[in-house]
Amino acid sequence: MIRTAVLGSAGTLIAGTLIAGAIATPIASADSRDQGWSEARGARIAAERAAKQGIDWADCPEDWGLAKPIQCGWVTVPLDYSRPDGKQIKLAVDRIGNTGAKDERQGALIYNPGGPGGSGMRFPVRVTGKNPLWAKTAKAYDFVGFDPRGVGHSTPISCVDPQEFVKAPKLDPVPDSEADKRAQRKLAAEYADGCAERSGWMLPHMTTPNTARDLDVIRAALGEEKLNYLGVSYGTYLGAVYATLFPGHIRRMIVDSVVNPSREKIWYQANLDQDVAFQMRWDDWKNWVAKNDATFHIGDTPEKVEAQWVKLRAAAKESPIGGVVGPAELIGFFQSAPYYDSSWVPVARTWSKYLAGDTQVLVDAAAPDLSDTAGNIRSENGNAVYTAVECADAKWPTSWKRWDRDNTRLHRDHPFMTWANAWMNLPCATWSTKQQTPLEVRTRKGLPPVLIVQATRDAATPFEGAVELHRRLKGSRLIIEKDAGSHGVTGLANPCVNDRVDAYLLSGTLDSRDVTCAPHASPKP
Repeated sequence: MIRTAVLGSAGTLIAGTLIAGAIATPIASADSRDQGWSEARGARIAAERAAKQGIDWADCPEDWGLAKPIQCGWVTVPLDYSRPDGKQIKLAVDRIGNTGAKDERQGALIYNPGGPGGSGMRFPVRVTGKNPLWAKTAKAYDFVGFDPRGVGHSTPISCVDPQEFVKAPKLDPVPDSEADKRAQRKLAAEYADGCAERSGWMLPHMTTPNTARDLDVIRAALGEEKLNYLGVSYGTYLGAVYATLFPGHIRRMIVDSVVNPSREKIWYQANLDQDVAFQMRWDDWKNWVAKNDATFHIGDTPEKVEAQWVKLRAAAKESPIGGVVGPAELIGFFQSAPYYDSSWVPVARTWSKYLAGDTQVLVDAAAPDLSDTAGNIRSENGNAVYTAVECADAKWPTSWKRWDRDNTRLHRDHPFMTWANAWMNLPCATWSTKQQTPLEVRTRKGLPPVLIVQATRDAATPFEGAVELHRRLKGSRLIIEKDAGSHGVTGLANPCVNDRVDAYLLSGTLDSRDVTCAPHASPKP
């Protein structure tokens, strides 16, 4: 997913437990040259080595929280693909074998959940947890997860001390004055400096194309001639870049909740577009809360619900709730409702209890837990990777006047997330290392049909992104979940979607044309 959180907040980051992946000794080669190699050639060399080395699978370390029969291992990749004989880093991978007979197996299905900065290591738990949505697919595929470079166990990066990162309350993201803006700008610049100080050696190489090359090396290490891939949110952009770089290496690819791959969108404009979509979905949730006022007693019209939200923010700004929950922490908590339908009831219930006099329930939900050292490390690492990848992938505006103009205008009609998102991304304006030109995502020879899945009212990845990727990938098919907005459609119970995902993964079957599905069931209070 594209991350939308207040810079330094810790409410919504998803990443693996951090165990530093060892840095392997550089591979010596008489062919090494100071001027480097082409990245394409470097990727081929790395994949050939990985195919020979394979993966030494073993029981996962106990503190990774991945019990048998899930197995874990490592894949070695170059830090810099233009120098494949230079410094190497290790990527953590895990797997669970297919549940069907040997002759039912169709290979490995590799998963990326998004971010940038999300860990895919929990993917095999869909099998051990007996998730019914994935039971048919699990018969045919090994489920393989990995921590992308910089994430979790895979040579993690960091930008600030994790305990400092989660301290609350943070500054209110909505500025009242030029002084407020200057304070936020100072924090963003300090954060960028911290990334350079703590992880500068990794930053130039924290790009989506490099992660796509890593994905191809993992494919080779698994012994797979072709890639089967499921990517959600940012994972769709990773998939789109992989499809452009390695079209002939794909067997099946599903991209779900799609980042707009246009060069003009990555990443500055994509975040502005996201602010508009978040406001739309926030309004959807307010309508739902109002319709269920008999349960929640927050307000029986969307306008009354919004008034309660404004009142809550003002109160938290005047005096942070429980001493730790200010407006920034409120946004970190409440944004999960526009993100996921599964959060509609819990967020509304928490708010309802608070209005009834239970202050602690909101503190427990929205405040950081300073005692959760491992969780705070994960949060800080996830934020660091998000920032590093988006800042490295593309050139960002360096003019504060442009940031100020664009976000001031947008905030007038879309106030829910605009300034919070701006401060989240502002470190890219003062980024210390080279920023790339985004890859031109397009169809290339050998690319098989790709399945695209998208809800029309998605907040994190607006619908237009799926339409744009569909246009760029010839032969692709689009499944539209109409009038729905939960992020990550393939993880929801909707037979119209689920049956087509199964058909594609199990037999390669696609509809002759794009399909529009009714929405999944709305949450029940």
